[in-house]
Amino acid sequence: MSITRDELAKLIDHTLLKTDATHSQVAALVDEAKDLGTFSVCVSPSMLPLEVDTGDVKVATVVGFPSGNHTAATKAREAAEASEHGADEVDMVINIGLLREGRADLVEAEIRSVREATPGLLKVIIESAALSDDEIVAACKAAEAAEADYVKTSTGFHPAGGASVHAVEVMKQTVGDRLGIKASGGIRDWETACAMVAAGATRLGLSSSRAVLDGAN
Repeated sequence: MSITRDELAKLIDHTLLKTDATHSQVAALVDEAKDLGTFSVCVSPSMLPLEVDTGDVKVATVVGFPSGNHTAATKAREAAEASEHGADEVDMVINIGLLREGRADLVEAEIRSVREATPGLLKVIIESAALSDDEIVAACKAAEAAEADYVKTSTGFHPAGGASVHAVEVMKQTVGDRLGIKASGGIRDWETACAMVAAGATRLGLSSSRAVLDGAN
């Protein structure tokens, strides 16, 4: 596909979610995001509110991260607090066990509780690598029914792996243009990033943003 370096940069959530990340590293992340022209930075909720000027760069955070096994009420409270502390966007992890048990109704309910807790853009992390195609479809339908804005492939922490072109394609077939699709986890080069966009991704979660962009054709 044909996309410029600057166009791809505008799809990137420049991400730092390591458990040992420091405030100085987050400040450097913001500076790099501004230099690269990425859409946002994505950081842990404990880093909020950010202590640096983000300029035009949006601020995203995560809730129920990375396991998704928090209660719905805990996820909702995390989202509300993050929004109060300056998060423009929230990426929540669903309870994957409930989904695999066929309880998509409960997954929808927890997504809705987070939706009601934040006025910001809501992305729903489904851990696609751990799911069958039918389960991916069910997760996407639950997210759409709960009025989320995006579905997202992965946390990047699950042992099953991160984003795949196939998963993005299934997600795109399910939500069409009604929801955005974020591919995240294991995207480390220009070719892979472009393949995700070609498959239907409208946002990319990258921790190696500079290396990916430096690989532009």
